[in-house]
Amino acid sequence: MASAFGHVYAAYALGKNFSKKFFNLKFWSIGFLCSVLPDFDVIGFSFGVPYESFWGHRGFTHSFVFALLLGLFCAFLFFRKRTTREKLALTLYFFLATASHGILDALTNGGRGVALLSPFNNTRYFFPWTPIKVSPIGIERFFSTWGLQVILSELIWIGIPCSIIIIASKFWKKNK
Repeated sequence: MASAFGHVYAAYALGKNFSKKFFNLKFWSIGFLCSVLPDFDVIGFSFGVPYESFWGHRGFTHSFVFALLLGLFCAFLFFRKRTTREKLALTLYFFLATASHGILDALTNGGRGVALLSPFNNTRYFFPWTPIKVSPIGIERFFSTWGLQVILSELIWIGIPCSIIIIASKFWKKNK
């Protein structure tokens, strides 16, 4: 998996492309939560859920269907007073924030792949190119040489592209 830092920065970069009328603490908090929520499936290890199972790590919670369901849930539950059109825009953002998690994990160089197409297909996938160092599971393991290597990898493979997206978005909105 990419680290929580990489996932949150991706959600931030994606969110900067949406209207400023959405920018508030609730918007950003939910977007950031959506970006890391798929990894809550690691608690399954404590209950004997096998990695490769539907509910295992990088299973259903890393899929595009889960991202869509979570996006709809967040937009329609937490933004009830918004218009339908605004709720659809918010759904799109929360979907992208959540889906970016599985995509980034499929770009890592470790684990057993990501079930991006679950529940229709539980096959675990990696992209052909996996430049991001896989993050260790657990806080204590993250604060190590391995964790430092992950952060350096993410600065290059997540930080630079996301920064370019943020700058391009700012430039595009300014010239619109």
